[in-house]
Amino acid sequence: MRWINSHPGAGARLTLALMPFVLLLLAYMIGSAERLADNPNDKLLPGLVALGDAINRMALVPDVRSGQYLLWSDTVASLGRLFAGLGIATAIALLLGLLIGILPMVRAALSPFVGAISMVPPLALLPILFIVMGLGEASKITLIVIGVTPIMIRDLALKAIELPREMIVKAETLSASSWQIALRVVLPQILPRLITCLRLQLGPAWLFLIAAEAISSDSGLGYRIFLVRRYLSMDVIFPYVIWITLLAVATDLLLDRLRIAVFPWSDLEKGK
Repeated sequence: MRWINSHPGAGARLTLALMPFVLLLLAYMIGSAERLADNPNDKLLPGLVALGDAINRMALVPDVRSGQYLLWSDTVASLGRLFAGLGIATAIALLLGLLIGILPMVRAALSPFVGAISMVPPLALLPILFIVMGLGEASKITLIVIGVTPIMIRDLALKAIELPREMIVKAETLSASSWQIALRVVLPQILPRLITCLRLQLGPAWLFLIAAEAISSDSGLGYRIFLVRRYLSMDVIFPYVIWITLLAVATDLLLDRLRIAVFPWSDLEKGK
């Protein structure tokens, strides 16, 4: 049997999925043990006990100054900014992507502009946003919107353009107006892609959020990471990075489950 036709069973799939994580953890433990053996005060690769103490201190013990549980207060602050930015970006992308995809006049007017805007490095705009909008929440949320919206618009517009022309012709034959075609034919077809597109933009959205929080913020996961880096507190930085990764993975899985629950036929298109 060719390897290309060999598929792992459920147990083998789980084993293969866990193997890279186990190997990474093992490599970290070996590296940490070697560094701590040479220098017990080494901060670059703290041991698992030190990581556990840091997690307990940040998540389960109130801060002496604010009285807050720092990990959870930082998480709430960051998720609020992230979901606000992604929510605004999704609404804009759905509207403009739909219009560009189905209306040739709108496509001719906006498609080149959106294409050009999508090439602008969003982080290069961060100083401008801080100058124009200040250092508050608006600039951080706007950075996320600017960073992910153009890509989502282009993706949704391409999905709408790729729909079989026969679907549009049949709707026109039944006397459907442009408005009805947009809402009854095109929109249901691009909504599953909207969720997938949102999943693909989670990573960039977190990047823009962390960058904004690192430069100007008094709370948030990115703020905390860059605050403690001056003390070389890797025992705090590593758990925060892992926590951000877990939040992103959980959000990705929830969005995928939402797509399957609301649009179960979307998996059939992929041959599943």
